[in-house]
Amino acid sequence: MDEKETEQETEAQSVTSRKRFRSFFEWIETFAVYFAIGIVLLTVFFRHSPVVGSSMYPTLKENDIVIVRQIFYSPKAGDIIVCQSETYGLEKPLVKRIIATEGQTVSIDYQSWTVSVDGVILDEQYVNFQENEPMRGSDHLEDTFTVPKGMLFVMGDNRNGSSDSRSSSIGFIDERLVIGKVAFRLIPFSEFKFF
Repeated sequence: MDEKETEQETEAQSVTSRKRFRSFFEWIETFAVYFAIGIVLLTVFFRHSPVVGSSMYPTLKENDIVIVRQIFYSPKAGDIIVCQSETYGLEKPLVKRIIATEGQTVSIDYQSWTVSVDGVILDEQYVNFQENEPMRGSDHLEDTFTVPKGMLFVMGDNRNGSSDSRSSSIGFIDERLVIGKVAFRLIPFSEFKFF
């Protein structure tokens, strides 16, 4: 092989090396751009929240991490939400299920574990029913609640392990204090689920 061919081969190897190097950095740059876009979307449209306590068992368990949709959300019955309560403390987010919205009347039969909204018994297969025990009652000694304007009535799925709208420590939830709807459970990954 003469000197000219050796130079051409070395140049070709150098060009190939530069192309690989440039391709690698283009891949890194593309990844960084998409990662940044993902972070912006998550912070603007979504938020993560840990589940603290067992009030939503068996639907959600303590230490689950949920992703919450914040933008363009209007609360409706049946949704699982992350919210705050003025009486409970605004620094403590709560994860609860909306049972009724403004103007609706909630009636609870604590012995039979039935919850009715405007006279219709809810089909609540998600509830952690405890046989031979009544559902924990309200500290207001009430079994009927009419939801005021702009407010929500919420309950945990683990009715005997949940402080919720039945309790004066939480009460009705102001719609303005709803952080968002639980969109999906992210962690544990093995139990990933959309809601």
